[in-house]
Amino acid sequence: MSFLRLLPTAVLASSLLVPSLAGAADWAGFRGTGATGTSAGTGIPLTWSDTKNLAWKVALPGKGFSSPIVVGEKVLVTCYSGGSGDLTGLKRHLVCVDRNTGKVLWKKDVPSKVRERASASFGAAHGFASHTPTSDGERVYVLMGNTGVLAFDLDGKQIWRQDVGTESASRFGSASSPILYKNLLIVTAGAESESIRAFDAKTGKPVWKTEASSLNRTYSTPVIAKNAKGVDELVLSVTFETWGLDPMTGTLKWYAETEVDTNAVPTVLVNEGIAYVIGGRSPGGRAAIRLGGSDDVTKTHVLWSKTGGSYVSSPVYHKGHLYWINDRGVGFVVDGKTGEEVTRKRIGGQFYASMLLLGNRLVAISRFGGTHVFDANTSLTPVGRNRLSDTSDFSGSPAVAGNRLYLRSDRFLYCISAKGAK
Repeated sequence: MSFLRLLPTAVLASSLLVPSLAGAADWAGFRGTGATGTSAGTGIPLTWSDTKNLAWKVALPGKGFSSPIVVGEKVLVTCYSGGSGDLTGLKRHLVCVDRNTGKVLWKKDVPSKVRERASASFGAAHGFASHTPTSDGERVYVLMGNTGVLAFDLDGKQIWRQDVGTESASRFGSASSPILYKNLLIVTAGAESESIRAFDAKTGKPVWKTEASSLNRTYSTPVIAKNAKGVDELVLSVTFETWGLDPMTGTLKWYAETEVDTNAVPTVLVNEGIAYVIGGRSPGGRAAIRLGGSDDVTKTHVLWSKTGGSYVSSPVYHKGHLYWINDRGVGFVVDGKTGEEVTRKRIGGQFYASMLLLGNRLVAISRFGGTHVFDANTSLTPVGRNRLSDTSDFSGSPAVAGNRLYLRSDRFLYCISAKGAK
């Protein structure tokens, strides 16, 4: 059954298109360029510890599941504190660190604007700082749940703030990260208002809003991708469906039914005009959908659809195969053409961070069991495992810039680098 009849769209006037100034070497949003979680990985060490290939670590003022981003010479990450009890002291923090030295350049503390859902024990674990920032090279944008979306310049000056709703539709809080498209900042505010919203990135002025009740269980970050006609589409996974919207207006263009049940968390991965979708609680589902079309494209554009997916972590694509590790510590290799399982392997532990393709290696960070490194082959051949003495939660996905790898835990931000590497 489609949820799309519940999706009215309000469109406002759009302003002048402004290209992003983020550098090609930056890791300026969730999962890097195109949200693919892929880097050439030249010169990045694949072994590290407290005493080996650790360039620096810096203490963070609170917990978080968000990923760091890298913009020029700066690393930015969010976290939260005061997320217990009645949540009256809840604060979110945006921390800016020098990427070469680990020195904290500035920190912004943002008190909660409204009383958040005090009973959201899962929200405290997942949803108070799960949104990865994004940057256009001039400003950094952060979604902070019911406190709204904020824009800062790279020196830490707040430029604007806009509300996105104050509901608490989900006990898990919210997690979708904002993305940039031309002049627009696009935000999925599923838990806050069951909506997707776009704002003028420079001024914060609302541009469009699209609403649907099925967004309240959507934690997936949308992606921008071109269909076969070269037209940009905003692609988003929601429960039981995948949507393609016009990113300039929020108008729904097409939808396809999937087996992604209960919660839609992983980000859609697009390769050569095909959207690979995984998600849902066990067993969840996975599907391959050709972009484009109109209205219900389930029968015409779904190339395959199967059960079995990933609850939290997003996949990577390499040489015709999809790779991921689910929250129960089971690794999957799936044929991209057919959707059939090639490999299913018990890794152990629990994984929320998304896998990283680093050259011809796969890097997978477990919550409490260290980082696994595999050959990027269909056997998931293990080649190493790295542990730090930090026993807190590593749920944020990694970032890469130059010859450096950046990791975050609930306590620290880390820079992994060979001596002298930039």
